[in-house]
Amino acid sequence: MSSSPDMTSSDMTSPSKPLPTMRDTPTVAALQMTSGPDVASNLATADRLLRVAADAGACVAVLPENFSCMAMRDTDRLAIAEDDGRGLAQDAIAALAARLKIWVIAGTIPLRVPGERRVGAACLVFDATGERRARYDKIHLFDVDVPGRGEAHRESANFRPGSEVVAVDTPAGRVGLSVCYDLRFPELYRRLSADGADWFVVPAAFTVPTGRAHWEVLLRARATENLAGVVAPGQSGFHASGRETYGDSMIVNHWGEILARLPRGEGVVTAIFDRTAQKNARGSFPALAHRTLF
Repeated sequence: MSSSPDMTSSDMTSPSKPLPTMRDTPTVAALQMTSGPDVASNLATADRLLRVAADAGACVAVLPENFSCMAMRDTDRLAIAEDDGRGLAQDAIAALAARLKIWVIAGTIPLRVPGERRVGAACLVFDATGERRARYDKIHLFDVDVPGRGEAHRESANFRPGSEVVAVDTPAGRVGLSVCYDLRFPELYRRLSADGADWFVVPAAFTVPTGRAHWEVLLRARATENLAGVVAPGQSGFHASGRETYGDSMIVNHWGEILARLPRGEGVVTAIFDRTAQKNARGSFPALAHRTLF
């Protein structure tokens, strides 16, 4: 299903498709990459890692932010941007999902926005038949000067921020979509939690200073305060542009416990979400029901 960039539904699951059968103990996977500027080479790596995830029994696998291209320059992403619903990266991931019979949450792919020079940083969800079930455009854009590095980022110069909060049902439960810098804004995850999210994804390309200081604590906080799992695949290592990313891809359960992590290098980590234990925790420790709005 191709969805318009202007869709406003918080759940883009096609009404014509049956909802996925939820598993009580689903295996999920986070894929860590060191992407470069060549899309075809990155897709070959994604192909290899998705096969590893499928062989490990994952029903949902999550790719990192910018998995299809870590560009030499930010403006290069404009040149490789795809039309919504078709393109090299979208077609390849859809075909892989169908071939491997696995749901794939495709980090971010730059998608053209009609009437805009800038593109959307789109996180796309493909089901096990290769059909697209959801699109989320990164809401919070990374316009910062990184402390201690002389490193500056201005994502808003080339990316249009999204405006819609998106959750979608998968075989691993209802997942709330977010990307990288979104992690610093807990109100987004509260919205997703209110929309029934059992777990969140945070595909990322974190800088090393901010990753070292904040990555783990923020992931565990988002999990703990919402009693929700988190799957956070990252870019890792040195890229052709000279940029270094933090990595440390992680899977965290609803109690804030780290189930799996990969500190550096390319690879796959998997873990099992115990949805029965999560349901029991939410029942006996009803913090979500005790929220007071100010």
